[in-house]
Amino acid sequence: MRISWISKVLSWVAAALVGGVFGVAGTIGHSVSWGPVPVGMIVGTVACGAILVAIRALTHDRGATLAAGLGMVGMLVLISGVGPGGSVVVEDTAYGRVWIYLVAGLVLLAVAWPRLSKLPVTTQSSASHATGEAAAPLIIEVPGVTGGEQTARES
Repeated sequence: MRISWISKVLSWVAAALVGGVFGVAGTIGHSVSWGPVPVGMIVGTVACGAILVAIRALTHDRGATLAAGLGMVGMLVLISGVGPGGSVVVEDTAYGRVWIYLVAGLVLLAVAWPRLSKLPVTTQSSASHATGEAAAPLIIEVPGVTGGEQTARES
């Protein structure tokens, strides 16, 4: 079944909007910590990674995943600067730097992940049939069982 270019473009726009929403939510909440545990960064990473994986798995399209990632990174960059009132959402701290590189890394990983359905599948038996060799048995002996004994499963 061939997908029309209009539906592809609309899916990219929708993915970019969804990615932008997740990017804003993660960027706003990334600095929340409970003691030494960066809860906001953990939740934001899981949420952004999950939406990228979901878009990639549901659409089977790198373009939609890239659009969602560009929406995330675009909104992160947009709201990371100094606001009109002088407020800063992403401070120049270790948490801020880690968050920026983490989102970019998630996007790169989700877009660059190979399609597992397109990889060739080879097994030992198919490799031995291709070469003409007989397949060797996988289990030669069982420790603790001599040749004449039978186990409960065999009888």
